[in-house]
Amino acid sequence: MTRDRERGLSTPTHGHRRPFFFLFFPHRKRIKTRRASALSRSTVRVLSPAHPSPSSPSTSLYPSSPPRREMEGAVLCAANHAPLTPISFLERSALVYPDRPAVVTAAGDAPPRTWRETRDRCLRLAAALAGLGVQRRDVVAVFAQNIPAMCELHFAVPMAGAVICALNSRLDAAMAAVLLRHSEAKVIFVDAALLAVAQEALRLVSAAGARAPVAVLIAELLNDGPVVSSAPSSSGGASTIEHEYEALVSGGAQEFAVRWPADENEPIALNYTSGTTSRPKGVIYSHRGAYLNSLAAVLLNDMPSMPVYLWTVPMFHCNGWCMSWGVAAQGGTSVCLRRVTGAAIFDAVARHGVTHMGGAPTVLSMIVNAAPGDRRPLPAGKKVSVMTGGAPPPPTVLFRMEELGFLVIHSYGLTETYGPGTVCAWKPEWDALPADERAAIKARQGLHHLGLEVDVKDPATMRSVPADGETMGEVMFRGNTVMSGYYKDAPATAEAFAGGWFRSGDLAVRNPGDGYVKIRDRSKDIIISGGENISTIEVEAALFAHPAVAEAAVVGRPDEHWGETPCAFVVARKEGVNAEEVIAFCRGRLPRYMAPRTVVVVEELPKTATGKVQKFALREKARAMGSLSSAASRRPPQAGKSKL
Repeated sequence: MTRDRERGLSTPTHGHRRPFFFLFFPHRKRIKTRRASALSRSTVRVLSPAHPSPSSPSTSLYPSSPPRREMEGAVLCAANHAPLTPISFLERSALVYPDRPAVVTAAGDAPPRTWRETRDRCLRLAAALAGLGVQRRDVVAVFAQNIPAMCELHFAVPMAGAVICALNSRLDAAMAAVLLRHSEAKVIFVDAALLAVAQEALRLVSAAGARAPVAVLIAELLNDGPVVSSAPSSSGGASTIEHEYEALVSGGAQEFAVRWPADENEPIALNYTSGTTSRPKGVIYSHRGAYLNSLAAVLLNDMPSMPVYLWTVPMFHCNGWCMSWGVAAQGGTSVCLRRVTGAAIFDAVARHGVTHMGGAPTVLSMIVNAAPGDRRPLPAGKKVSVMTGGAPPPPTVLFRMEELGFLVIHSYGLTETYGPGTVCAWKPEWDALPADERAAIKARQGLHHLGLEVDVKDPATMRSVPADGETMGEVMFRGNTVMSGYYKDAPATAEAFAGGWFRSGDLAVRNPGDGYVKIRDRSKDIIISGGENISTIEVEAALFAHPAVAEAAVVGRPDEHWGETPCAFVVARKEGVNAEEVIAFCRGRLPRYMAPRTVVVVEELPKTATGKVQKFALREKARAMGSLSSAASRRPPQAGKSKL
């Protein structure tokens, strides 16, 4: 990853130094300094208001203010400043909680690893990456499910000075290849469960004339994982697995000097918003942003020291909503779960005393719909906190979760905000309200956390909309936990940050009285299914490739299990279009979760005078069809006939 610019204060790097820990301030201004002396390790820099940095009030996203006069005698040096980075969370937990479990498997089919062991393994793995030629700002991809290695790589990769790129484990080979080429990943760690897809992706990368990354096989097995040889392949070709994970760990040097960031704004992670083949958007996270959002996530989850966190949020989603680092900040235990089911969740909660977890409403549905025989009693007198996001949880699901002993926290955010950026903060006076009113309140997206601020604005005038529950505007964010930008896409970055705020593309209102944000629509028609963002443009492109489809438009159809599923309205070129055949056609070109699950044949699509499809009319039609999960139990998908 190339250096876009140097910002703010640059301090000397120390190979072996005890990290500093900081309280964070949401609107801390960066200041540029001039050298007062040329000392080596103890370099002192005098604060100077005469030379504002790119993020000083005059040029920052925040309202302008007069230049500040610093107090005489104030200095910035190694004694009072170190770049913020989540690496320090691991260092501290290894000191404070050395013998506490850091990583365990949900089924208990692998020995637990303590924080001392985890830190040692991460250090050795960072050394091994350096031995493979990984330099600062190089991208290291990870194609894996929620396994222990994924937890370790979130520290080992930045400890080597590199940038972790956690790929969606549900990608097909074609999309994975596109993202590997765009990211220019130097190394890729491959979960044994995903080996076949990864090998095909590597073949496609080489076939396109690009350099394929060095491949490392993670052969650890959890639950019903596949049986794969742990030996690297000796066959030639682009898909050759060149190294094995445990061999790298054991062969790494324990005395390796951690490559601490010289600047806290250096990149730590690259996360893709979607696997689009035409224009992938890689979101850049900084060490500073990851540090602050990890602490914010800890606060949002009401997480005390030594929590037990069940991994039902995919770690490739915004680095597990930054909880891959946040759990370490509190010396907690990560409970790794490869395949999420209702039975597995109840078993893990009972077996390990889980205190916190998270996930899309799909996960909540798994819990409340678990068979009686799969349920296990929760720890006596303790509620399990569950943070959910992606779509408002249905009221009936919220009621049943409460009855089972789970405390649901509703949040909202985007990849560009490091995951959750708002929370529907609960107030005690709401406890006495009727159940349906409580559910309606909990369905709101709420207000921002401590790392940033949120507003709903008219995108043209940039004025805040009134809190009347009716006036819609665009949800916008600004603050320390907003992305650094889109990788290799300066125009998209400039567009997203136009006006000094990050424009989410989501439309919302603000509730009267408390100003809580309530999402009403998505200006870009993104479908959120099971926590996954689905681009309707990509699905429509696959439909248009079908020889019998003349026109197509895709919207979200309500679903009790997934939240939404893609619903395609198509104009056929000929009679007799079969829904199952169209769905199978799309599944051959898209990841399964992106393919439409409903196909409705219409005579024509509703359009405006300028020829644009009126998707709001199609959404109303899909909404009237009801939940697909309920309908699917009664009949298979078939081509419907409709005139709109």
